[in-house]
Amino acid sequence: MGKPTGFMDYERQECPVIPPQERIKNWDEFKPLLSREEQRTQAARCMDCGVPFCQAGMMFGPAVSGCPLHNLIPEWNDLIYQGNWEQAYYRLRLTNNFPEFTGRVCPSPCEKACCCNLTGEPVTCHNNELAIIENAFAVGLVKPRIPRTRTGKRIAIIGSGPSGLAAADQLNRRGHEVTVYERFDRPGGLLMYGIPNMKLDKQVILRRIGLMEQEGVTFICNADVGNTVSAQDILADYDAVILCCGASNPRDLNAPGRDADGIHFAVDYLRQNTKSLMDSGHTDGRYINAKGKKVLVIGGGDTGNDCVGTAIRQGAARVTQFEMMGKPPLERLPSNPWPQWPNVLKTDYGQEEAIYLQGEDPRLYNTTVEEFRKDENGKLIGVTAVNLKWEGRSMTKLDTYELDADLVLIAAGFLGCQSYVAEAFGVEQTPRTCVATAEGSHQTSVPKVFAAGDMRRGQSLVVWGIREGREAAHEVDTYLMGYSNLDPVE
Repeated sequence: MGKPTGFMDYERQECPVIPPQERIKNWDEFKPLLSREEQRTQAARCMDCGVPFCQAGMMFGPAVSGCPLHNLIPEWNDLIYQGNWEQAYYRLRLTNNFPEFTGRVCPSPCEKACCCNLTGEPVTCHNNELAIIENAFAVGLVKPRIPRTRTGKRIAIIGSGPSGLAAADQLNRRGHEVTVYERFDRPGGLLMYGIPNMKLDKQVILRRIGLMEQEGVTFICNADVGNTVSAQDILADYDAVILCCGASNPRDLNAPGRDADGIHFAVDYLRQNTKSLMDSGHTDGRYINAKGKKVLVIGGGDTGNDCVGTAIRQGAARVTQFEMMGKPPLERLPSNPWPQWPNVLKTDYGQEEAIYLQGEDPRLYNTTVEEFRKDENGKLIGVTAVNLKWEGRSMTKLDTYELDADLVLIAAGFLGCQSYVAEAFGVEQTPRTCVATAEGSHQTSVPKVFAAGDMRRGQSLVVWGIREGREAAHEVDTYLMGYSNLDPVE
């Protein structure tokens, strides 16, 4: 695929990135695409590897290697190289409902599995994917695909994150009548309010929602099923229900002083910031503001990084990030060979911006909070931090020290779904508060009720949410019609 010698002829070139000193002044996306000719050169690097691990989506060790959606990556790389952008789009949309989302926020397990890693740098599959879909929108290839016939079957999808949108898109194209219920004021779930604007511009989401509405999908917002909307009414009105409410039960940190004023979950912080930005450009003041504050982010993952980038744009005086685990190596260890996911140090956009402003990496490894300190009025004034030592999976606490902080954001991951939705439908849950389903199935313990996405598998990636939604759609379609011609992503 691509040019046979392209991986030797051309160097990997990423999309240009607006420097930190400029991008922190606004909430705009900061990674403009390469020109079509430059992107064609990057696609030429796709080697005729014989076994394209990039599209395998297989488990190697504890993590997936390659694309969970089995995107036809070598095929559309070759089509870009040949200049056939239209066919590249048609091949891409076969497997991915929303490449404009994954092209922005996916950590690209496809690139980590690229065979070019054996001798150099991987192909820019992630950027190529985004270039294909944005070109398709720009030239008018992305048009409403309205079903010619309707089956008369009605499906309710609870939650409009990646899995809910993917399931809705698939089932609508099959001809079913699909209604998506969203508890917040805008559809998109995690995509809308869990990922900051500079990482995923919300107009990108609204563009896709508008397209789906033209195709016949109905979205009902401000509808909190299990609370303001009766689950029993949903069950009575629809032929099938898919629960796609995400893993929105944040993991807490139960240390002394946790009740101090100034401690918030990262998900609340990010949601309020984005909603206020969209509603009023932050003029309404209805958000947690880090301006002038000493901010501590507890958690070293993507959500923690998003908190760092958001706090910097709000004008935080200083940002520190605690990571309980040790600092990863700069390069792969022999115990972590290709094509496993590379457990190496990643410095993301938020950390880059903090380094620019503060002169040092905001992350402190092997560190957690032993106590939150507060003043006589209950306001947070700092934390007592503790250094950790790891021996295998065993942790030992070492010395402690005090760190000043007047805003703490807990980004320690999620435990599972908020149980009130599952309880409203009467479905069984796992010990981790996910919705229980049989192995290899999306069917819950309640007839005609299915589950998909993080609500079923636990906290995961957007690309896994899309795959879950597609698989659930195939299963629901078979349940309703006796067979299915929808791609189950197998």
